[in-house]
Amino acid sequence: MSLGLTLLVVVGILFLFGIGHNVLDRMRLSDKTALLFMAGILVGSLVPNIPLGRRLSINIGGAIIPLILAIYVFTKAGTGREKVRSIAASILAGIGVFVASRLLPHEPETMLIDPNYVYGIIAGIIAYLFGRSRRASFIAGIVGVLLADIAQGVINYINNVPTPVRLGGAGAVDAVVISGFLAVILAEIVGEIREKIQGGTEKKNMGYDKGEFIRLVDFDDQKEGDGEGEKQR
Repeated sequence: MSLGLTLLVVVGILFLFGIGHNVLDRMRLSDKTALLFMAGILVGSLVPNIPLGRRLSINIGGAIIPLILAIYVFTKAGTGREKVRSIAASILAGIGVFVASRLLPHEPETMLIDPNYVYGIIAGIIAYLFGRSRRASFIAGIVGVLLADIAQGVINYINNVPTPVRLGGAGAVDAVVISGFLAVILAEIVGEIREKIQGGTEKKNMGYDKGEFIRLVDFDDQKEGDGEGEKQR
């Protein structure tokens, strides 16, 4: 079993034991919905690719179901700004994967690591850096990999290159799964660190002054009062 599918199984087991539910809540996903999508990706990746043309095909588990999941999470985005970030991050992640596919050796056996793993890591990191939130990062991690495949297909068609393009197939499911998980993990770790620095989620909208947390409104008023006092002196 490949790394991507192994991750799906491991994470699915963790969800069954109640681990990671906080992450699902922040992404507006129930454990049942998440497990359903994960099972669909796992089973769908074993189904033969669906031909879309002479040199184009798509995989159910590697492209169709992940894309449906990304769209579902996109509809749950909290603000319009988050949706814009997810779209921008998806495009940038796709560019990153596409550029990497051009720079890495074309012979996978010459590499120490499967190129699909590299693509997943690159997409996941870029997705987090520009997506920022858990939902936007997850969306960008998945869609970015698929956009890179689509871009390659368009280029092949324009240049009349006979190389077939398999959306979500030929190991791409590993890149999709790795990028999505990595983006969320990075967003979760950094988010937790920020919340602890700010004193926890209940204090994230508070300022820190003279050894205690106070509301930002009071904090601003206090600073203005101090400024007026200095002027009077």
